[in-house]
Amino acid sequence: MTNEVVPPQLLSELKEVNIASNSLITINYFPSQPKDFVLAVEKVCEALERAVITSRNTLERLWLYEVIAKQRAQAAPYENISGTVRVLEYNWLHIKLNSLLPHCRFQTPAYLGDTIKRLLDAHTAKAGRLPYHENALLIIDEHCNIKNRNSFDQDNKGWRAVSNALKGRVFPDDDQFSLGVALVSARSEKPACNIFIIDALDAGNFFNMRSSGSLYW
Repeated sequence: MTNEVVPPQLLSELKEVNIASNSLITINYFPSQPKDFVLAVEKVCEALERAVITSRNTLERLWLYEVIAKQRAQAAPYENISGTVRVLEYNWLHIKLNSLLPHCRFQTPAYLGDTIKRLLDAHTAKAGRLPYHENALLIIDEHCNIKNRNSFDQDNKGWRAVSNALKGRVFPDDDQFSLGVALVSARSEKPACNIFIIDALDAGNFFNMRSSGSLYW
């Protein structure tokens, strides 16, 4: 561990956040083309995602240094990282995110994939295992209202970050012979994204249970 309070990489990424934010503010006060505003917002999101992920990793290293070196104990895991994980009956995995998937037309969001991976890590640290399906079905079930619906736009690639974060851990790959994908939604004033990974042969049983409302809490 060095004497640097903030690692150079994090400093650099925070500067990028500042630059992108200032550009957005400038465009907001001196508007030009609508596409310029969209691009400026995307640059802010990209810079924030990189900074948040690096901040998370930096905090883990700081905890490791401070807690293990002084107390000889394992550093405390993250709690409530934007969602929860549980294993249901029939060996189904349920990941509940406390927000909707981001709308990403051009690239998958790194922050979303990082969040899902950390949720899985926290679950395995406590429960010790994750279900694994050779032939899986991924169901992304968004609960939203009319105003905040946008995740299932055909140009949106946000959902792909989910399968990328899960492949190799709960199913072998995300090709068409290993994974099927179903995007469904339900009206709700409380936004949430429910992610289920089940055996493909359990699809009928799953959708029967979904219709009864017994899958959610």
